[in-house]
Amino acid sequence: MSTSDPRHYDIILSPVITEKATMGSEFNKVTFKVARTATKPQIKEAVEKLFDVKVKNVNTLIRQGKVKMFKNRMGQQSDVKRAIVTLEEGHRIDVTTGL
Repeated sequence: MSTSDPRHYDIILSPVITEKATMGSEFNKVTFKVARTATKPQIKEAVEKLFDVKVKNVNTLIRQGKVKMFKNRMGQQSDVKRAIVTLEEGHRIDVTTGL
C-alpha cells in the first residue's frame, strides 16, 4: 500500500453498507460517505491512495436531512454527501474490513 496522506481520512469518512450499495458492488461500484466540501478529484485521489486501486469514475450526491421524531420531539437529520466510486476492471475494495 502506498503512503497515505492523513487528509485522505478527512475526505473519506466511512463506507455506506446498505442493500442498494451492496448491489452496486456487482458492477465495480463502491459507495462512501464523504466530507461535504470534498470535490470529485479529491475523492478520486483519496480512494486511489487509501485502497491502492484505480478509479474510473466518481459520482456524488447530497442526501437531504429528514425531519424525524426523536423521543416525542421533532428533530432534523444532517445532510450527508455520498460518493459512488466506479473502479476499473480487476480492482476491488472490501468495505467490510473498514478503514
